[in-house]
Amino acid sequence: MSLKRGISAAANDTIVITDADQTYPADKIATLLDIYFRDGFDMVVGARTGEHYRESILKSPLRKILRFLVEFTAGRKVPDINSGMRVFSRQAVMEHFPRLCDTFSFTTSMTLAYMMTGRFVAYHQIAYHERIGSSKVRLFRDSLRTLQYIVEAITFYNPLKIFILLSACLFLGGFILLVTAMLTQLNIAYVLGLGSWLSSVFVFCIGLLAVLLKQILKQR
Repeated sequence: MSLKRGISAAANDTIVITDADQTYPADKIATLLDIYFRDGFDMVVGARTGEHYRESILKSPLRKILRFLVEFTAGRKVPDINSGMRVFSRQAVMEHFPRLCDTFSFTTSMTLAYMMTGRFVAYHQIAYHERIGSSKVRLFRDSLRTLQYIVEAITFYNPLKIFILLSACLFLGGFILLVTAMLTQLNIAYVLGLGSWLSSVFVFCIGLLAVLLKQILKQR
């Protein structure tokens, strides 16, 4: 919420955000601004690198799941989905305010909003420094909250994507169950496998209806 308030109160259109824990190199702001104005991107993001950005055992699988969902939805590689160092237009980002997260996931939801609406986003590698002080981020709670906003964004901008993913998971699960049934001769596996396949078709059809509903609402 503080980011939204700060952006809303800004007097100029060009906005630069960064964290206050000195993890982001402030001397790279000029480089990001140069790319922003020179090449005309809608947003320029500092993609974190270096030894202090190494992923822990707990963070790594969660971050990979979130990155997969964002890249699957956006249809492109996203080097850093939630970097806190960015340059963008105040006017452009305020168009997305109603659908942007008020807390930790603000930057993640912003990345998806820009990419799903055809805006151009550039990434420039920056060295991530050691944090000064302690983080207020709670890994499990904030990861679930980020996942929630990613799914909400997918449902809003391109609902068929999430239904295709769910349908594919059900189809794959059904295939595994049917193979298991053939190897073990378990009737329950046959039933569950066929049920998963039928469910995958049903979920895909719901996705088509969601797209149709989105188009109807858009026309209105």
